[in-house]
Amino acid sequence: MILYFSGSGNSLAIARKLAEKLNEQVIPLREAVSIDLSKERRIGLVYPTYWLDAAKPVRDLVPKLNISPSAYVFIVITCGAQTNNAVWSVRKLLSKKGVKVAYCNKIRVPDSSALGFGRDPNKQLWKFEKYAPRLKQIIEDLAAERHGSHYGGYDPLGWLLNRPGIAAKTQKVTMPANNTEKCIGCGICAKICPQENITIIDVKAKIGDQCAMCLACLHFCPHQAMELNHKPTLKEQQYHHPDIQLKDMMTSRP
Repeated sequence: MILYFSGSGNSLAIARKLAEKLNEQVIPLREAVSIDLSKERRIGLVYPTYWLDAAKPVRDLVPKLNISPSAYVFIVITCGAQTNNAVWSVRKLLSKKGVKVAYCNKIRVPDSSALGFGRDPNKQLWKFEKYAPRLKQIIEDLAAERHGSHYGGYDPLGWLLNRPGIAAKTQKVTMPANNTEKCIGCGICAKICPQENITIIDVKAKIGDQCAMCLACLHFCPHQAMELNHKPTLKEQQYHHPDIQLKDMMTSRP
């Protein structure tokens, strides 16, 4: 069983590729918390690095999973560059449940948050070809149920930047805001939000206080109404994994 959290489709696409080769089922992490996984012999977690750590929904949901301590558990991180504490924090949460992570690794993918730093994620598509050999190796490792801790160490900077006071100031760069002049209230952002954090009020999207910074709303909005740092979102700079479409994200909620 492979469990995933995904905003732009990168983690969903990787989860599907792993599942195809390993003959496993793929389900959203949010759904997995209500399923008895104690009889599953192999459990995989695929999710992104956000702000030098695992996405907050991942950290919130993992403690609720029902996993057998004897299961072969692995983690595959999707990230723009570094994993930082994305593996370490989840491994720590699983350890409290008596579950050990046997294998962890990462795959670099286009960084969907790059827009917040003035970069176009679509100019990072070269990562798919460059890191294809690593993905092949990961699949071979997992098929053989090998053990290995790759990119799973502790990063003090990741811990620091996720302290409440500091995070509130620094993470604004990847916190979407709705441009009400462009928003027509179509509801796509509300349907795609993995946190169910967006509602449509008076024909306008309203973002709540549970944003995971996955930026699904920004990249899939057909009117480019979601923006970062009050800068216009250009249609040609919106990104999602080439193999993942809007319907995949709406019918397979993280």
